[in-house]
Amino acid sequence: MGTILHIDSSGRYDGSFSRKHSAALAEKLSASHGTQIVYRDVAKGIDFVDEAWIGANFTAAEERSDEQKQRLALSDTLIDEVKNADHIIIGSPIYNFSVPAALKAWIDQICRAKVTFKYTENGPEGLLKDKTVWLVMSSGGTALESEIDFATGYLRHDMHFIGLSDVRLVPLGKVVGNPDAVESAAREVIAQAA
Repeated sequence: MGTILHIDSSGRYDGSFSRKHSAALAEKLSASHGTQIVYRDVAKGIDFVDEAWIGANFTAAEERSDEQKQRLALSDTLIDEVKNADHIIIGSPIYNFSVPAALKAWIDQICRAKVTFKYTENGPEGLLKDKTVWLVMSSGGTALESEIDFATGYLRHDMHFIGLSDVRLVPLGKVVGNPDAVESAAREVIAQAA
């Protein structure tokens, strides 16, 4: 049985477009593939990278103290969730042209040298493979993939950085003034998801 990792990051619960449609996509993929869903709501809190985390991360695994291992425990758990997933669904609104801080914190926890990417003489190389990433992106007034959308490209780049090149968009852009048409377009993408 495969796994879907479903991540929500919106600070809004009631009326959130990204939460509503990321849940619909998770249900559709689960029904189609017989997969289980692992759910993580990063809006409820993800530790930020700090000096102790950086020190632990750049200490060789066999030399880490118990305190350092504990400091990286959340990161290890989040990375395991990504590694074990066949599909990763990231539901994200656009806040001030970028991603919510909690989602950025999640990205910082999963992008780890020698764990999810490595540096080579030809530049960084992602170590994760064979997963489909779904970006369920919502915005009130920002056109998705426009020059002022710093969220969608950022998430796509980060996924490529760790080796995940199959990144698909479920667009919920410019919802203000046109919610019915936007939702209809998103439902169509979700209906065709495989």
